[in-house]
Amino acid sequence: MAGLGRAAVAAQRVLALSSGEQRNRALHAMAAALRAQQSRVLAANERDCIAATAVGLGKAALDRLRLDAARVEAMAGGVEAIAALPDPIGTVMAEWSRPNGLRIQRVRVPLGVIGIIYESRPNVTCDAGALCLKSANAAILRGGSESHHSSTAIHACLVEGLRAAGLPDACIQLVPTTDRAAVGLMLSGMADSIDVIVPRGGKSLIARVQQEARVPVIGHLEGICHVYVDASANLEMARSIVLNAKLRRTGICGAAETLLVDAAAARTHLAPLVRELLDAGCEVRGDAATRSVDTRVVPAIESDWSTEYLDAIISVRVVEGVDGAIEHIAHYGSDHTESIVADDAAAAERFLARVDSAIVLHNASTQFADGGEFGMGAEIGISTDRFHARGPVGVEQLTSYKYVVRGSGQVRP
Repeated sequence: MAGLGRAAVAAQRVLALSSGEQRNRALHAMAAALRAQQSRVLAANERDCIAATAVGLGKAALDRLRLDAARVEAMAGGVEAIAALPDPIGTVMAEWSRPNGLRIQRVRVPLGVIGIIYESRPNVTCDAGALCLKSANAAILRGGSESHHSSTAIHACLVEGLRAAGLPDACIQLVPTTDRAAVGLMLSGMADSIDVIVPRGGKSLIARVQQEARVPVIGHLEGICHVYVDASANLEMARSIVLNAKLRRTGICGAAETLLVDAAAARTHLAPLVRELLDAGCEVRGDAATRSVDTRVVPAIESDWSTEYLDAIISVRVVEGVDGAIEHIAHYGSDHTESIVADDAAAAERFLARVDSAIVLHNASTQFADGGEFGMGAEIGISTDRFHARGPVGVEQLTSYKYVVRGSGQVRP
């Protein structure tokens, strides 16, 4: 691990001096390698999936682990989308002059060496490596043991791209061991080489990272996302958004976990929404008002309102208007992603202004909480922090800045 750290620091110095064009050449070569090596990547993934099934890995985790031809193509397309983004390094964020003639610029620079720790998500190997490269950061990737073969095959494609552009292999390194001790070293034993840690995985992983890390962390603990259906909502739109937000992919952090319905719309909207979810195979856990519309609804208990199910389960509650929804989210939410379905523009603006989550949406599914959907090409994760990065963490969020000051002989009196 110490050797990985030293190599990453050396590689990052090369990256810091590289041109955006050279890094883009590497990214395009990576995308080409992923397509050319698709069968090898899928064969490695099948080994992982068979082993994960044998040990009883959960349904949601298996969904995140499994790759197919479409997902490999999506990875390659994501790398190309990242290459198409403007080069953030060297961008002048602001500039001004002082009365004494000093000219000052705030300029984007890389963070340095980024450690990414993730589980059951082999696509993160590709997304994280590509985003770090675009932003001239070196990456040390530690994937989960359940995705080790998949990540190794994907990483080989990334290295092929680096070599094609004349960049060091160590720009993107994959921790070669599945020993959990490697995670501990990244968190607390490599502060001399790792500048920031980005965790991406389940609650226990994120909690461990936040507890043990001795370097800054960018990440979120849970994705308890809400959809609030206002009295002014178009019912057909609400049905479409609620079903998509919950069931499109239940195992991602942007999946809705709680549906809140305006009491003023309960008579017209509650029963159709609940029945639609139930008929689609989703378990509904509801308050008394929700249970009254369908006998299949399971009584909700207090812990349901703060549970990230990552499964086809949703909690449903009737609230007193937009302020009731805001109050519920403030009490039970995780500052991740919330959506309001409403035709009333004033209600929507009140919700968007007063809900203090990383992402707030109006008349759109919470499943849009994704860097690719935001035009970032891909994301390294979603941050619920309030410092440095918030929301999807893309290329710009993987940079810092420095001040460049130009003078003509000024001295301070």
